[in-house]
Order: sequence, then structure tokens, then C-alpha cells
Amino acid sequence: MRNRLILLLLLELIALAGTYTEAQDANTQWPAKTASVAIPSAPSAPADLVLKNGTIYTVDAVRRWAQALAVRDGRLIYVGTDEGVKALIGPRTRLIDLNGRLVLPGFHDSHAHPIAAGLQRAQCDLTNAQSIDEALARVKTYAEANLQKSWILGFGWNPSLFLEGGPHKRLLDSVVSNRPVLLTSAGGGQSVWVNSRALAISGVTGATPEPKNGQIERDQATGEPTGVFRGAARRLISSHIPALTTHEYPEALRYALKEFARLGVVSFEDAYATPAFLDAYTAAQREGTLTARVRAALPFQAELDPGKDGEQVRRLLETRRIHQNRQGRRFRADVVKLHLDGMIDIRTAALLDPYQALGKQREEPGFAGLPRYDADRLHQLAMRLDREGFQMHLHTVGDRAVRMALDALAQARQANGIKDSRHIITHLHLVHPQDVRRFQELGVVANLQPVMAFANDYNSKLVEPLVGPQRSQRLYPVRSLMDSGAIVTAGSDWPDSSLNPLEAIQIAVTRQAVEAASHSAWIPDQRVDLTRIIAAYTIAGAYQSFTDRDSGSLEVGKWADFIVLDRNIFAIPVQEIHKAKVLRTVLEGQEVFSAGDWK
Repeated sequence: MRNRLILLLLLELIALAGTYTEAQDANTQWPAKTASVAIPSAPSAPADLVLKNGTIYTVDAVRRWAQALAVRDGRLIYVGTDEGVKALIGPRTRLIDLNGRLVLPGFHDSHAHPIAAGLQRAQCDLTNAQSIDEALARVKTYAEANLQKSWILGFGWNPSLFLEGGPHKRLLDSVVSNRPVLLTSAGGGQSVWVNSRALAISGVTGATPEPKNGQIERDQATGEPTGVFRGAARRLISSHIPALTTHEYPEALRYALKEFARLGVVSFEDAYATPAFLDAYTAAQREGTLTARVRAALPFQAELDPGKDGEQVRRLLETRRIHQNRQGRRFRADVVKLHLDGMIDIRTAALLDPYQALGKQREEPGFAGLPRYDADRLHQLAMRLDREGFQMHLHTVGDRAVRMALDALAQARQANGIKDSRHIITHLHLVHPQDVRRFQELGVVANLQPVMAFANDYNSKLVEPLVGPQRSQRLYPVRSLMDSGAIVTAGSDWPDSSLNPLEAIQIAVTRQAVEAASHSAWIPDQRVDLTRIIAAYTIAGAYQSFTDRDSGSLEVGKWADFIVLDRNIFAIPVQEIHKAKVLRTVLEGQEVFSAGDWK
């Protein structure tokens, strides 16, 4: 006990001395509305819940530490010392002794696909298959175990397994020939691999033209499809998959909510919410079963006729209006998702400079990928959506797409004036150094997925050869953006990567795989301090979702959104952060996850 109190005192002194002040932590330079709330003396009325004897990291503006907190009616009424909280303990107060455990604000996952993840759990899982033979064996086993399924669907095949030759329909035909097979790739899901039966059902042949923003891989000798479809071409096959039943979406959401709660996530943004997804969220809100706050991003279809953009915007306005009438405090649908480009590994990301290596088909020397919008169309859309009060969530992987997004948001700002829009540019695998400071200058939120930022097969075998050694040193520029003063938020992109925020936090600090044997970091100058990445997962995420007045830090007056961990991640080797477990997740004072008895 004495040692822990000494540690708390030292951490408090460090914070007050300025180690974690706003001046040095660029990711805490919030607008004035997110001011720090001083830890006050205890109010007189008893609390519903008191936690004491803890190590509480508040993530307030000066990164204060505390020992105790108190909750009444779902909000924090006290954050401070064990001595000070005594006055709030009444005969009906639930009193919890934390025994020194670490308490953090609940995590905010600012970019995920939770219902899609829930739907995938019933499919063939190819994640971490170490060879083509292993992947095919999994497909065969799954098909034999699911004879009732008319389509064999799967996910997670690793493109790096096919460096010597792309996936081919013949491989899938060898294990399943009598039913259609469609497998979505890992690393963003921008490619699908299908068998001959799926091609036959879809009617796609060598004469089928490629859709805008899509690619059909073809045999160079015959011109026939090989079975791989990229980008918008995926819909040529996926549109023939039978519709899901109405009960599958709520079931998928229930699964996702349990996973979020288990991992300490109290708020998330669904980065691509279809009408069926919106209905599932609406039903959960109505039934009172939403155990996290949800913001839904409504997709804008870039491949549709640009002349009908106005009609698309009108439909988005109507969707927002409908769900404004239905939604409650835990569900909102007022974000618009725009895809500006694709992914680097399949050469659909839009780059400022050419790819270092070309594909096997049509690319010419100097090919740098193609954005999904021309500049004028994007500028007009950004101005219209901003004027209508939508928050934009823009998918940008390549540095050209990032620059186009920034230019469009600058144009919207000039046309409509400075507003508290908090537009989001997401992924940001490559950002040109000249554009880094523009995020802070334009008030744009930089959303990254730090869990992907280490030297895995995807980055080392697929991405680095395409962008070359110099640009490879700029991949996933988390620290550069934080140092520039940008508001940086973190997301998982689940199910395309791990949902666990503690894994992402460790990777952001180390730039290593969570089970790395060595201590050498990939792109070490992009490592960030633990305090800064925690801020990205808490107060910054709340800022992105316009809930920073009420969530994201443990301050009096805010909702009691917090988690309890089984160990203090500030006091263990950074390579062990991912081993920490969430013991409790509390949303608005209510436990939404419990790992067992508090003791």
C-alpha cells in the first residue's frame, strides 16, 4: 500500500510538472469546450457506487491520477482521494475496493465494422493460414461440415501467400466444385477469390467489361477471369449471394456488442452502415440492449452516375431524418462515408508518385493508382455535405487520396465558413510530409488503425515493394500526426484486424508484433508514448463522436464510462501490455461486462 501511494504521488507530481501537459502532448490540444474539470471536494448526497483504493488514470487535460471515484445516476460526482470519497459512502452505496487495480476511461473504437464481423463468424475463417494448402483444407473442411449452405463464404485469405502467382479459381475448384465459393481477402477485404461455379452463376466471362473503380483479374493468354475480383468488381459476384434472413443482423450485433464490452469499448463508429445494419441498431436502441454508443456512417456510392450525386445526398438526408426520429442517446446516424481510393497491395490506392513495382496486367510505367473521384466532383460533394451538417468520414490510403481529401475539406471550409465539423480522414497509410500539418490547420480528425502498424507479411511482402524503401519509412505516421497538433483517433477496422485496443496500444508504443521476439521496432521514429495512444483511444475518440463533453475522460459531471484492468499497464514492460485483461466495463454507471467477482 505504501509503495503504491508513493507511485501515485510521483505520477501526480510528474503530471503537474508538465511531463504530460497539453504543451507536450499534441493530442490533448482540444478546443476550449473540452476544458479540464478540477477534482472537487465531495458533494454531500451519498453516491450509488464508490470505487476506492485504485490507480485511476483520468485522462483529463493535465493527465491527473486519482485513487477513488463516485457515481450517482450514471455520472461521476467525485474523482479524487480515498479520504475525500468517504463522505459519499452511504448505507445504500455499493462500495468496491479496487485493491490497487488500474482504472481507465472506456475505450472508443473510432473505425470498425462490427455487424460485418458478427456475420463473418459463421463463415470459413482463413485467418493466419500459413500456406495455400492449409487455406484450401480449411475451405474443404468447412464445406463438408456445412452441406446445407448454398454458398460457401469465407474471409481472411492472405494475399502474401500468392506472391509467385495470384489465386486461381482452379485451386478452389479442386476442393469445392458443386457449390459457389466466395472468399474475402485479409488486409482490408478489397479482393474476393471465387471458384468456377460462382463465376458461372454470376455470368461473368472474358467479355465482361470492368466496372468503374474495379478490376477483374484475367488470364493473360485467354482473357478469361482467373477468379479474383478487386474493388467495385467484387459486386459482380457478391450481388448473387442470397439475402440474409432478418434475424441474422440482430444476432451479429449482439455478438459484436459482447466483444466490445469484453474488451473495454464503450463507444464505436460503424464505418459502413447499410440499411439492414441501421435497422439492427435502431431495434437494439428501442429494446434497450445497446451496451455501447454507436455512430453509423452512411455510405456514399462513388461508382454511381456523378449526375445523380444530388439525388444520393437527398437520400442521405432522408435517412438521417428518419433515424433522428428513432435514435436515442446511444445511437446516431449522421456521418457520411466516402471511399477516395483502395489499398496499396492491389495497386488501387492513389499515390502522388508511381508504384515501384507494377502488376501483371495493364499498368504502365508511371502508374500511381486512380482515385475514385475527380477533384471537382469531390469538392462539390464536400461543400454540399458540409453545408447540410454531415460529418464526413473519408477512406484514404494513398498520399494522393489524402491530399485530395484535405483539399476538398479546405474548399468546404472556405465555402461554408469555419464550423465545428470534425470531419475524419481515415486509414492514412501514406501521408506526404507537406500535408501532415494541414490536419491541425483545418481541424480535421486523423483516424488510424495502429494495430496494423508493424512489420507483418502484409506490410513487408505486399506494401513495401510497391512503395519502395523511402516511402515505406513513412507508413502509418501516428507520431508525426500527433506531433503536428492533429487530433488523432484510433480504430480497429475490425474484422480486418484485431478488435483488442490493448494490442493496438502496445503496437503503437513498440511498432512490433504483440508477440515479437526481438526488441527492434519497425519505423521506430513513429513510436508514441503510452499516454498519447491512450488519449487517442479515449478522449480523442469521444471528440470525434461529439461526446467529449460527457465521455472520454474521468471527470466530475461526465458519464461514468470506465474500465478496470487486471494489471497496471504503466508499470509493466511494454511488450506485456497486450496480456492485460479487462475485468469490468462500465457504461453510464452500469456494468456491461464482468470477468467475475470484484475480489
